[in-house]
Amino acid sequence: MASNLRRLSSWAAGLVVAALLFNAPFAHCRDFVAEPRASSPITLHFVTWKADHPRAWDEAIQRFEQVHPHIHIKREIAPHSSTAYHDLLTQKLRNRDVSLDLFFMDVIWPAEFAAAGWALPLDEYFPQNERENFLPATIASGMYRHHIYGVPSRIDSGMLYYRKDLLEKYGFLPPATWNEMVRQAQAILVGERTAHPLLRGYSGQFKQYEGLVCDMLEFVGSHNGSFLTDDGRRSNLTASESLQAVRFVREQIIQQLATPAALTYQESESLAVFLQGNAVFHRNWPYAWGLGNDPRHSKIVGKIGVTTLPRFSEGRSTAALGGWLYGISAYSRHPDEAWAFIEFMASPEIQKHFAIHASLAPSRLALYADPEVLHANPQYKDLFPVFQTARARPRTPVYPIVSHILQRYFSRVLAFPETDIREEAEEAGRKINRFLALFRDL
Repeated sequence: MASNLRRLSSWAAGLVVAALLFNAPFAHCRDFVAEPRASSPITLHFVTWKADHPRAWDEAIQRFEQVHPHIHIKREIAPHSSTAYHDLLTQKLRNRDVSLDLFFMDVIWPAEFAAAGWALPLDEYFPQNERENFLPATIASGMYRHHIYGVPSRIDSGMLYYRKDLLEKYGFLPPATWNEMVRQAQAILVGERTAHPLLRGYSGQFKQYEGLVCDMLEFVGSHNGSFLTDDGRRSNLTASESLQAVRFVREQIIQQLATPAALTYQESESLAVFLQGNAVFHRNWPYAWGLGNDPRHSKIVGKIGVTTLPRFSEGRSTAALGGWLYGISAYSRHPDEAWAFIEFMASPEIQKHFAIHASLAPSRLALYADPEVLHANPQYKDLFPVFQTARARPRTPVYPIVSHILQRYFSRVLAFPETDIREEAEEAGRKINRFLALFRDL
């Protein structure tokens, strides 16, 4: 752990220098002057991840290249893990790789990328009147210090998938609270023990990676807790609401409903358990609906329901804001062509394409009234309010450090029942406070 923190401290020191160099009014300065638009062929280097619906992405990019025949998109497929992808992308940006033109940014990265001067401000390309066509939370996620650095490709928020057939069989409605979910799952497991011995009550993302932070934000937030204080200046991990939520996850979710293997699950592994028919409840993002109802991937087609995440009795449902933004490298030699690609991919037509063929929830408001989109995704009608109120993770240029500390804290207390949750929270809080104090003004 000490070596990891030394490495993070070194990264943080570099970020201070970057922030000093790139703070406003110099935020628009770039090392390279954009080349004029040319009619000769141009290749844009786009760093992305391995898509869950590759055919939909291939078709969208082919359509772009047909409209812009002088622009070719070269994709570099990064690791599917957000954490591993972040490491690969930031290495290229730190090296000022001029071959890199476009990338996907997780919604938690814009503050970091902007403070370091890695992402090109998009204000001149993406005016305010156009931003108003998108869900406000998705636009806010791409902002830093009154400039915009990312265009939302979609919105993600956590939601609860469940075995509709099993809940109906035992006379249950979708659970409103976490304790109700536990009771329902336990009753179903008892009733199905002989017929389905592999059935578990819950499947979620509990590996030590960014997805764990999202899952825990939802439990902590729905207990009126938070990772940081309201002003974002200090850790709030030792608040009683936060501690009680973590204890509930350890004692009720990990030890009772899930399996120890859940501590190794990211999205794909946890979803596979559910789609094989081996979980009653499952937490995931909107894309899981399409895979769950595709007979090529799922054994429970037509047996799935989806609803808002439960809450604790004194709290309210909390969904982590997720999603991805298109960004342009500050070192790209082809920013105008890169913008042409972003504009096309974020257009109503292409977002509709992804909603219908990949179950990616649109970031454009108007598409939630589109009959074809709603026919393909009837769950959007009920979940639209969730998308409008999803909670963001802490927005700070040092979020990677904060996330690293949170991941280690949550992973340790969930995996080792003998650990003292308060002591671990105090230690994690001290580390978080140290970094927040160092970079408070970034």
